[in-house]
Amino acid sequence: MSKGRFITFEGGEGTGKSTQVALLATALADAGVDVISTREPGGAPGAEEIRNLLVNGATNRWTPMSEALLNYAARAEHLDKTVYPALEKGQWVISDRFADSTMAYQGFGHGVKRGAINKLGSAVLGDFKPDLTIIFDLDLEVGLERAGARGQGEDRYERMGHDFHDRLRQGFLQIANDEPERCVVIDASAPIEQIAAAIRAIVSERLSVPLS
Repeated sequence: MSKGRFITFEGGEGTGKSTQVALLATALADAGVDVISTREPGGAPGAEEIRNLLVNGATNRWTPMSEALLNYAARAEHLDKTVYPALEKGQWVISDRFADSTMAYQGFGHGVKRGAINKLGSAVLGDFKPDLTIIFDLDLEVGLERAGARGQGEDRYERMGHDFHDRLRQGFLQIANDEPERCVVIDASAPIEQIAAAIRAIVSERLSVPLS
């Protein structure tokens, strides 16, 4: 593959994104694609330090705008240290979360003005966008139950109220509706392999790579 591609997975808590990132990375590698997987917030040493600030502690630890700024600080590190170098080498990059999460969590969820988030995005991203975004949609109660069962400790957002998570879910669906050429919504309540097969089909069709 001479040109790198950037794929992002988005969705609320407990939607199974991380599992599907690993499965798609394996499928792409089996097809001969040079691929790496990463995550946000995180994906580079400095960005991982910022992640710890965001996902741990009291739910009211940060103001919504502070969260947006921290996410974009982490994203700048992630892009410069991980994503851009990989794409320049022709690698494909799959990221568990990217800029849509900031719009959904801090914009739709916490009420930061979307224009302000767009300005942050313009400053950090310019016109850079994922080639494809898969949005995982799942019933709130199911997602939060799954997330709680993981027991990984990074539960700050999971502890936010039901209304927050409802706004978050609707935010992701609105993003998908606004950018259908980039975003595809999938039902995250389906069995793992069924979801994986659907993702392989989407990637094959949208990015012209044969996946079995």
